Amino acid sequence: MSLTITIELGDADLQHFIDGMKKAQEETKHLSAQQVTDAARKLLADSANVTVPHFIAERLAKLDAMIAMVHDAGWALPDEDKSRVLSALTYFADPKDVIPDTVPVLGFLDDAIMIELCVRELKHELDAYDDFCDFRNNEAARLGVDPASHDVQRAQWLEGRREELQDRMRRRRRDSYSGATGSWKPTLFRFG
Repeated sequence: MSLTITIELGDADLQHFIDGMKKAQEETKHLSAQQVTDAARKLLADSANVTVPHFIAERLAKLDAMIAMVHDAGWALPDEDKSRVLSALTYFADPKDVIPDTVPVLGFLDDAIMIELCVRELKHELDAYDDFCDFRNNEAARLGVDPASHDVQRAQWLEGRREELQDRMRRRRRDSYSGATGSWKPTLFRFG
């Protein structure tokens, strides 16, 4: 049996989490990037030792991607983006979060909500990082090497994306010219 529960966070509810994030950022501003990500990793480790609802487990998995992108040398997150991700992770470095993690069943609920808000805020960074990881894994598979030891840099991924986009543009142009309906045929740029 499953049960669907919809939680709608209004402006006042969201402000509560925004205030919690600001408080956490203030209280953890002395921490290094490593200390912030270590604290977030600890949250993941702590959650692995208890049974958490599936919807919380799904969000905790997203936290792992945020941590990974900060330290991934191949991804080489630019400083401005790295600061944004670390700012999001500071909530998980503050031991005084909204609902203490030791509260049975609900202890990780505020963390899951905050992760969801962070994922929405960092959507573009996370999507790009996910695409980069897929590229790195595919390159490793193509070469028959272990993805963890395969040294792929952001520049290679960007070059691969550029080539992919150019191939798509050429394919669309070719398909639109060869399958053109109606009377228009390209004549301005014909050679030969």
